[in-house]
Amino acid sequence: MVNIMIVEDEKPISNLIALSLKKVGYHCECAYDGLSAIDMIEKKYPDLILLDIMLPGADGFEILEYVKPLDIPVIFLTAKGELSDKVNGLRLGAEDYIVKPFEIMELLARIEVVLRRYKKLDRMIRILGLEIDTDSRTVLKDGVYINLTKKEYDILLLFARNPGSVLFREMIYDRVWGGDYIPGSRTVDLHVQRVRKKVGWENYLISVPKMGYRLEVAK
Repeated sequence: MVNIMIVEDEKPISNLIALSLKKVGYHCECAYDGLSAIDMIEKKYPDLILLDIMLPGADGFEILEYVKPLDIPVIFLTAKGELSDKVNGLRLGAEDYIVKPFEIMELLARIEVVLRRYKKLDRMIRILGLEIDTDSRTVLKDGVYINLTKKEYDILLLFARNPGSVLFREMIYDRVWGGDYIPGSRTVDLHVQRVRKKVGWENYLISVPKMGYRLEVAK
């Protein structure tokens, strides 16, 4: 499981981010000041750090300098929206720079881009009888190729990377189609039903009333 460290001194913001990341299958650790963050980085060695700039103890730029030799990717999450701050952060080695306030879906998408860049996401996923090759975007079941459309594959990969987590229809729509989900639309449900049938997950990809779907791997 990918371990993400959130370094943010405003606990409500930190807790909201952690809750959202856990919903899609990431493990999270939180630090609320710069010195605690450095101590945790030494002990935990996370896969990715979400880092505020204005922190007590040591600011985000100082933490980034400390992290650089460890080859841990950093995404800045900060209220400092001036172009000069963004340029400085990226020149110092941050992988991305997101200005508060931001949408959680945008954050999730940018996290996935950075994790793929650093090859923190497994190329080959084996789950419930399937072999999913994320490089070639092919799916095999018992050695037999399964023909999926692009959106069907994206939905399958979303569930395969987040087993046991409830994926809300709004989140599925945003990640696969982009844009805002229209309440009452059957687009997500119809695609999930086709994926379920094609890969033989009728007993595993279950509906969660009024919310979305969950891939149940513990039967």
